[in-house]
Amino acid sequence: MNNLPDIQQLQQFDNLEFISKEIVEGFITGLHRSPFHGFSVEFAEHRLYNTGESTKHLDWKLYARTDRLFVKQYEEETNLRCQLVIDTSSSMLFPYEKGKPSKINKLAFSVYSAAAIIYLLRKQRDAVGLSLFSNEVEFHSQARLSSVHIDLLYNQLANLLLQEQVHVHKKTNTVDALHMIAENIHKRSLVILFSDLIEQESTDELFEALQHLKYNKHEVLLYHVTDHRQEREFDFRNQPYRFVDLETGDHIKFLPHDLKPNYQKAISEYFEEMRVRCGQYHIDLAEANINEDFKHVLYTYLLKRKRLF
Repeated sequence: MNNLPDIQQLQQFDNLEFISKEIVEGFITGLHRSPFHGFSVEFAEHRLYNTGESTKHLDWKLYARTDRLFVKQYEEETNLRCQLVIDTSSSMLFPYEKGKPSKINKLAFSVYSAAAIIYLLRKQRDAVGLSLFSNEVEFHSQARLSSVHIDLLYNQLANLLLQEQVHVHKKTNTVDALHMIAENIHKRSLVILFSDLIEQESTDELFEALQHLKYNKHEVLLYHVTDHRQEREFDFRNQPYRFVDLETGDHIKFLPHDLKPNYQKAISEYFEEMRVRCGQYHIDLAEANINEDFKHVLYTYLLKRKRLF
C-alpha cells in the first residue's frame, strides 16, 4: 500500500520544508538513529571561560601563553557530507501543457525529491550542500548542517518552482558543472545528481566528468529524471504533433507512430549504454520517473547511504 501523499495535494502548500516532511513521513517513520550515536567532534574556536562552568574543555596550553582561561568550543562532525546537484536547464521543464510547464515536470519532481532528501539528511544530522546548473553553475553552497543553511537551501529550491521566473532556451552544460563541483566540495562527499541527461556534449565527455568525481573520492548517485510515459514509451495519439526542443527552440512536425519503433529502439540503446557505463565507473544509476511517487528515489538514496556506513 502506498502511504506517500499525492504530490498534487501537497502543491497547494508553499512551504517546501513542510512538503518534504510530509513526503518523508509518508514513506517511513522511525528511520534515523540517535543523533548522538557514532558522531565525533571537530574543534571550532575558543571562548572565554565563565566562572562556575565545567573545566573539562579548558585549554591549558593557551592559558600558559596568555594567563587567561579559554574554553574550546566544538562543532559536530557529521557522518556524511552530501552535495545535491540539480539540472535546471529548459529541458527539465518537460512536459509542457498549453505552452507552459505542467505542475508535475522533471524539474519540479527533482526539487521535491531533493527537498525530501534534505529532510532525511537533517534528521540523520548529515551535512548537505546544493548546486544548481544549466549552461553555467547558477548556485553553489558547501555542505553544512546549520538551520540557517538548511533554510537557504529550501528557499533556493522553492524559487525553482516559480515557473514564471524560469526562462526557456536555457541549455545544459553538465560536464563543466561536474568538473567544477568535483574540485570545490569536501573530499569523500556523496554527490546526488538529478538530470534528464539531455546533453550537447558527448557521452564520453559526460563520463569523464563523472570519473573526475570518482577520482576525487566522491561517491555518485545519478538520478536519470524522465517522463517514462512520453519519453520512454512514446505514448502519443496518432495525430500530427509539433515537437519543440525546449533548450534551442528548434521544432519538427510528424506523426508519432511513424517514428515510434525507431525512437524506442534508440532510447532503449541509450539507456542501456548509460547503465553499462555507470556500472563500469561504479556509479549508482537510478531512473526517477515523474509518473510515479517518490518511493523509488528515497529507497535508492537510503540503500546508497547504508552501503557507505
